[in-house]
Amino acid sequence: MVMPDILKSPLIIFVMCGPGCGKGTQCKNTATKYGFCHVGLGQLLRQEAQRSTQRGRKIYDIMLQGLLVPMGIILDMICNAMLSHPESRGFLIDGFPRELRQAKEFERIVSDPRGSPSAGASVGRAPDSVTVFDCSMDTMVRRGLCRGRVEHRADDCESAIRQRLETYHTLCEPAVTFYQQKNLLCNVGPPCLPLTSHPTD
Repeated sequence: MVMPDILKSPLIIFVMCGPGCGKGTQCKNTATKYGFCHVGLGQLLRQEAQRSTQRGRKIYDIMLQGLLVPMGIILDMICNAMLSHPESRGFLIDGFPRELRQAKEFERIVSDPRGSPSAGASVGRAPDSVTVFDCSMDTMVRRGLCRGRVEHRADDCESAIRQRLETYHTLCEPAVTFYQQKNLLCNVGPPCLPLTSHPTD
């Protein structure tokens, strides 16, 4: 699968951090201010999990356990979301990538045709920037529990939140290092949200 040329020009920014840090809220605000398209992976997965389909039930069970949804499903959802807004001047993709394999596969499928003409190769299309929020685990757990009570989200029970955070730190660290080596990483402090608020991812 290779993305159409129309999606090779817009700005692409990944926003990474564990669940409950508030990146979804900040991405929505930023997208509104600058006219970008906000693609929230967590929201896409929850919407699919609510559907009475085989894939929806599979995603629901995986999320309830705090485990990682298979890469093929993740990339398919993100690509479809981007393709549905081809006119966008930029994409803020929050909650992605969740592991190094996803980072590398995204670059492969959103390829840049500026490869060697003689070899007919293509150069991987990396994101323009990767933002990582620095937020403590305790803060994310408290915010996630608050959000779960307000929004009645089954995947925001404490056991699932802690499992997601453990999975995030284990699998995302190599991806963070990958982007750091590419000089694409931007570390920022935690979003200025009170613990009583219910941030989106």
